[in-house]
Amino acid sequence: MVTAEAGGLGAVFLELMESEGPQDSESSEKSAFFSQHEEEEEGEDEEAAREPEETGTINPLLQPALTGDVEGLQMIFEDPENPHHEQAMQLLLEEDIVGRNLLYAACMAGQSDVIRALAKYGVNLNEKTARGYTLLHCAAAWGRLETLKALVELDVDIEALNFREERARDVAARYSQTECVEFLDWADARLALKKYIAKASAAVTDTEKGPGKLFKEDKNTVLNACRVRNEWLETHLEASINEIFEQKQQLEDIVTPILTKMATPRQTKGSKAVV
Repeated sequence: MVTAEAGGLGAVFLELMESEGPQDSESSEKSAFFSQHEEEEEGEDEEAAREPEETGTINPLLQPALTGDVEGLQMIFEDPENPHHEQAMQLLLEEDIVGRNLLYAACMAGQSDVIRALAKYGVNLNEKTARGYTLLHCAAAWGRLETLKALVELDVDIEALNFREERARDVAARYSQTECVEFLDWADARLALKKYIAKASAAVTDTEKGPGKLFKEDKNTVLNACRVRNEWLETHLEASINEIFEQKQQLEDIVTPILTKMATPRQTKGSKAVV
């Protein structure tokens, strides 16, 4: 962990909370979500939990990250002549005492394009804070729908759990972020279909088959059905949750009888039925 003692990140998060903080009944808990004393609550020593007294030099990535200046960020990362070029990744990954870096600030500010741009430099978008919150949890809590969409497009883990065993969808529901809940339900439905496609494909291509016999035509049937659903997912990005569930059900109706046949022990010549 690289702690941003000189970067003033703690003050930035506090300012974001004060300017755009929640007005609902759970505002105090939501502030605790981003509290500078999370580590103190988890038993860290008091010295580590205190806000740094000296602000020092402001992180040069901070202003472009919060204002959506993608070009400015790219200049720092890609221009060898930029005075901050060699330290760009270190500056990006500097953390406050609870494990939040500039990506979290960008999420809170709803800077989706910044998230997309910084993702190109190999950052871990599934990194967790001291209490298990991911960028997706952060965007969900603050109702940043477009940022949620960007993160899902970047294939983050939508099933990641925080210290409460909550997914981002649960956090969005807790803070009454209805649009975020609906979107994450949609993303979850797509993930469920993708997982079933992968499971079905693996079942008929695994070299170690089940006790039953897998006919070539059955294998082709499953693989073709999986391919059709994959293509459907790629070409129906606006499909509703119900439409996604229908596709999954249709695939299950094709695959289940074949998998059942594979799981049925083969009968060899001379074998007798048990009565």
